[in-house]
Amino acid sequence: MYEIETQTRVGIPPIPLAIDFACGIVSLGSCFSDEVGQRMADSGFHIEQNPFGTLYNPFPIATALRRLMDDSEITAADLVQHEGLWHSWHHHGSFSRPTQEECLAACNARIHQAHAALKEASLLMVTFGSAWVYDLADGRGTVANCHKLPQELFVRHRLSVDDIVARWRPLLDELHALFPSLHTLFTVSPIRHIGDGLHGNQLSKSTLLLAVDQLVDREIPPALRKRKGVKVAAPEHPMTLYFPSYEIVLDELRDYRYYNADMAHPSQLAVDIVWDRFQRVTMVPAVRDQAHFNAKQAKRERHVPLH
Repeated sequence: MYEIETQTRVGIPPIPLAIDFACGIVSLGSCFSDEVGQRMADSGFHIEQNPFGTLYNPFPIATALRRLMDDSEITAADLVQHEGLWHSWHHHGSFSRPTQEECLAACNARIHQAHAALKEASLLMVTFGSAWVYDLADGRGTVANCHKLPQELFVRHRLSVDDIVARWRPLLDELHALFPSLHTLFTVSPIRHIGDGLHGNQLSKSTLLLAVDQLVDREIPPALRKRKGVKVAAPEHPMTLYFPSYEIVLDELRDYRYYNADMAHPSQLAVDIVWDRFQRVTMVPAVRDQAHFNAKQAKRERHVPLH
């Protein structure tokens, strides 16, 4: 019998990755990473979720990953005081504190914790949100968050595909040399940055998609192939992967009922659908069933009785 299709399904090629509850996971990136990361935590997976807070742009995410690889602390030079709080240029505002000492302690404690998690991890999840970045006007580099400081302190521009690839390709080579069993899974956030205008948002997302495509398709450098003790993945088992969360929301769901009232952020239902698709291509049925049970338990434990 002929069946009418009401959606264009996004085909997801097999991902050579089997996540189970023994896997350590580290996530870095946009607030969409927070949404999926929270579902992984509720489902019982060991995940170090956004240790720098929400990060949107490829350059600050690369800086964060470099710090985790090196276990490198931030210093007072990385902080700024504004409206009664001390903020880190490399962290989300959730790390801001009333004193310089408290801010440094909060940021560096999480860096050390995430460094330890990265050393034991099987999967690094990286979610790019926007190609638009803010550089400090005094030349000190790109910031992760402007912390509502005056606009004249920053220079805003859009990264190119070449900018992103040039920054990330050597970083990934070094990452996989340090941690040969670590898979890196890229995704692009489906959250629409309407403040850039719809055309600006599309240009930004297109830049991210093209850059990630080059990073996933990269060749392993000959020097890395010959390094003693380094396991190089075969072409059919790559260590750098891509999951199409952007395409699922934008091309498969394609309906404003899957967005929140701001028309920019995917609704809980949309994130649930992406999470379900992610589980189906990265987990065996037994793990999915246990994850579902764990999530229900976590929801039950958060329930506050009326009496």
